[in-house]
Amino acid sequence: MKGHDCINPALPDELIMEIFRRLDSKASRDASSVVCRRWLRLERLSRDTIRIGASGSPDANIKLLAKQFVSVRNVYVDERISISIPVQLGKRRLVNRSKNICLKHQYRSGKGEYEDRELEPYCLSDVGLNAIAEGFINLEKLSLIWCSNVTNVGLMSIAEKCRSLKSLDLQGCYIGDLGLAAVGGCCKQLEDLNLRFCEGLTDSGVRDLAVACGNSLKSIGIAACARITDIGLEAVGSYCRYLEALSLDSEFIHNRGVLSVAKGCPSLKVLKLQCINVTDEALLAVGTFCSSLEMLALYSFQRFTDQSLCAIGKGCKKLKNLTLSDCYFLSDKGLEAIATGCSELAHLEVNGCHNIGTFGLESVGKSCMHLSELALLYCQRIGNYALSEVGKGCKYLQALHLVDCSNIGDDAICSIASGCRNLKRLHIRRCYEVGDKGIVAIGEKCKFLTDLSIRFCDRVGDKALIAVGQGCSLQHLNVSGCQLITDDGIIAMARGCPQLSFLDISVLQCIGDMALVELGESCPSLKDIVLSHCRQVTDAGLSHLVKKCTMLESCHIVYCPNITSAGVATVISSCASIKKVLVEKWKVSERTKRRAGAIISYLCVDL
Repeated sequence: MKGHDCINPALPDELIMEIFRRLDSKASRDASSVVCRRWLRLERLSRDTIRIGASGSPDANIKLLAKQFVSVRNVYVDERISISIPVQLGKRRLVNRSKNICLKHQYRSGKGEYEDRELEPYCLSDVGLNAIAEGFINLEKLSLIWCSNVTNVGLMSIAEKCRSLKSLDLQGCYIGDLGLAAVGGCCKQLEDLNLRFCEGLTDSGVRDLAVACGNSLKSIGIAACARITDIGLEAVGSYCRYLEALSLDSEFIHNRGVLSVAKGCPSLKVLKLQCINVTDEALLAVGTFCSSLEMLALYSFQRFTDQSLCAIGKGCKKLKNLTLSDCYFLSDKGLEAIATGCSELAHLEVNGCHNIGTFGLESVGKSCMHLSELALLYCQRIGNYALSEVGKGCKYLQALHLVDCSNIGDDAICSIASGCRNLKRLHIRRCYEVGDKGIVAIGEKCKFLTDLSIRFCDRVGDKALIAVGQGCSLQHLNVSGCQLITDDGIIAMARGCPQLSFLDISVLQCIGDMALVELGESCPSLKDIVLSHCRQVTDAGLSHLVKKCTMLESCHIVYCPNITSAGVATVISSCASIKKVLVEKWKVSERTKRRAGAIISYLCVDL
């Protein structure tokens, strides 16, 4: 910009910072920050979010970040994520130059020999939490995922210095009641709280928090907390009158706790329950008192019946999202009550509810005109006629997921194609009655389809893909295990869908190099490809693909016998954006390991 700077003199700091905030990716912001020193300073000031992994020394990193990014309001620390050192292709790797490397030290064994032992990666501690508290005083959202080394002391420092905190995620943190009580005492604006897998908490801590933050708290999540019982939930029901979302996964919660929340929290909009000891009594109360309920998810319930769904259908007229998973005593009667009572239903998932059949889903098709997403998983009793009714009545359907529905075939898919012209996403897996006829109808009539997954549907062949390629603009395609598909189908798809970004053609025995050549020529936007178990693909086809698809980020090539170490090396050297290559370990040369060891993943077979 030297000598040609027309931007900096004309634009004030505030406007440039607003432009940085509107950039849609971290890479774009990073690129902007290296233009000049002013832009670097302003870009740092504009950042409001940082994410930190487990490798290296999080405590020290946080202190450095706090000095550079003073406007941060959201901090995410996830110790499940390991941050690796970026490897520059073609250059010798530097050893022990970064704090993020797991150093290896030699220790003398009892026999006088030396052994290499890898030091454990550092974890976030109370020192790091104190650095967050001191460095980000305007903190509004803090997420600590599986940070097992933090204690009440660190959480107290957060509570005392970050009084604007609105969201706190403590999943997997072994903190206790004192830390939670401190949060309640200091953070009067707290709205969202996640306590999943916080095994050190008891009813006392939940009660103290509920009493202190009852007027602000809107969302609570509790899972696998053995010492949080109905007593803690009763405190929530008594003090958190503005609670809008509750997620419970516990065998220690009974009707009493859920009843208290239902009666005491009239603003409840989201309720997710996986509590094996909750029965009809509690859900009857939800139907009676929670008229604002919009989302209900019930998992693994074996102690409630259609009576509960009838109460929900009668009392929760605003219900838009319903998930029923492994609820064995529900039948068509309960689903019919939901359909007729909750006409605003937009999302429905039925998973493994073996007593729900065709009639129940027919009722949804006839009554729920606003349905936009439908998922039927392991529903052996639902037949073609049910989806015919959905096709007739649900004109706004945009997503359909079918898994192991043995009685659903081409007639059902043709009905969906005829009636649901706005369909954007179709996922079908192991529905063996679905073949070319149904998918051809989708290709001819659903012009807005962008995501198609037909996995292990062995009656689908090239004819279906040719029709979809001619009629749709796909971005995601998964035809794994569809053995009738050959090069002809993939070539037609590549020519018809040049914006394809994800492709899974694994376990296709008839796919060869010609398909890869056409993909390279026609689909420059391809980012992810899965070729595993493609026995006809060779190094030559793979080389042509990766040299043309310069945006490729991930490539799975396990169990491809004609792809060798030379092919793997070609992928690494040709794709500047590559982030993950999944391959057998013996196909990776020592040179390739040195150049790109951080992005290579190996198939785990040594069990």
